[in-house]
Amino acid sequence: MNTMTLWHITGWEFAALAAAALLVGFSKTAVSGANTVSLAIFAAVLPARASTGVLLPILIAGDVLAVLTYRRHAHWPTLWKLFPAVAAGVVVGTVFLVRADDAMVRTSIGAILLFMAGVTVWRRRRAEPGTGAGEGRAAETDERPDSVATRTGRIKARSYGVLGGFTTMVANAGGPVMSMYLLSAGFRKLGFLGTSAFFFLIVNVSKVPFSVGLGLIDGHSLLLDAALVAFVLPGALIGTWAVDRINQRLFERLVIAATVLGGLQLLLR
Repeated sequence: MNTMTLWHITGWEFAALAAAALLVGFSKTAVSGANTVSLAIFAAVLPARASTGVLLPILIAGDVLAVLTYRRHAHWPTLWKLFPAVAAGVVVGTVFLVRADDAMVRTSIGAILLFMAGVTVWRRRRAEPGTGAGEGRAAETDERPDSVATRTGRIKARSYGVLGGFTTMVANAGGPVMSMYLLSAGFRKLGFLGTSAFFFLIVNVSKVPFSVGLGLIDGHSLLLDAALVAFVLPGALIGTWAVDRINQRLFERLVIAATVLGGLQLLLR
């Protein structure tokens, strides 16, 4: 594996990785999907494939903090619907990683993210005219999503689940895909954060054996992780402070904007 030890990184490069780790903490507790910027920074400083192995333990640390913060708001019926499809996506992503080069990975993930963001914006614009002021206020407090027991809900969960598993295995970029699913399913802010916290903790931990088997995680990458993980906590604290000051509409716009930004940077690199 062509990964880098702590001593092979310049001061400026380490500062960039530390800022990216801080942003992981913020994204896990405030604006899910914003860590696509972290993904871009890690891929710019480290070899693209190696960066996914270094970033994974950082993401898991952020997931643990998010679960501790929002554990009461998780919607488990949605999680149980997603996990089988995500497992299939992780397997497909593992096979893809064995065969694909960095350019193919970036192009595929970027196109998927932009497509999902476009579909979500289109769906929400169609729904806006029928939303009154009373409904808007209710949306701020209602944490329950639309039913996942319907046929349409099951199809949507499976489709997004496979894509989420694929993108999270290939480039740790499952956050934006699942953000688009949770928004399209009608999740509100706290339910969104609680459900995504448990989802990514379970999924990211399950990816560790695959990443080790592919040589993406080794002693060198873990040494770098040990130096960076301390920056996740202040980011999570900033996110916890900020989330109460972000209303539902702004929250959704920030999630979508972060998704578009991540997709564009992957396509244009």
